Amino acid sequence: MNTAPGALVLDEAERVAIARDVRTIAVLGIKDGRRDPDAAAYTVPAMFVALGLRVIGVNPRYPEALGEPTLKSIAELPAGVDVLDVFRRADAIPGHTDELLALPPERRPPVVWLQSGIRHDASAARLVAAGFRVVQDACLGVYARRARRTR
Repeated sequence: MNTAPGALVLDEAERVAIARDVRTIAVLGIKDGRRDPDAAAYTVPAMFVALGLRVIGVNPRYPEALGEPTLKSIAELPAGVDVLDVFRRADAIPGHTDELLALPPERRPPVVWLQSGIRHDASAARLVAAGFRVVQDACLGVYARRARRTR
């Protein structure tokens, strides 16, 4: 994973590069496919698994997703997560930003990716200032498929 200092990632090629280099993705707001099989918060992480990526689900409402135990909060993130992929409403982003900033530096994912339709400019600015690379309002799944086609 590229560990460039904090930046708002707008460049398409850089987004593809992030998706190409990712190995472990924590999915905040992951859904359980048995209850909601058509939800993007289930289908996109399932696609990541099909691509051979490690997915760590984060959702206190579901004890497991994709056959693996989930974490209850960002505070439980282990070291080694490449991207935090966020499937949460924009009004929840400031609270999650506080959780990310409270993590010790060695457990902070270098990239925070807000899925399609999710944007919070003030939180993105705080994350960038703290050294995170941030993508807003884009589907990581689209970029992951594109990156794997161009390998």
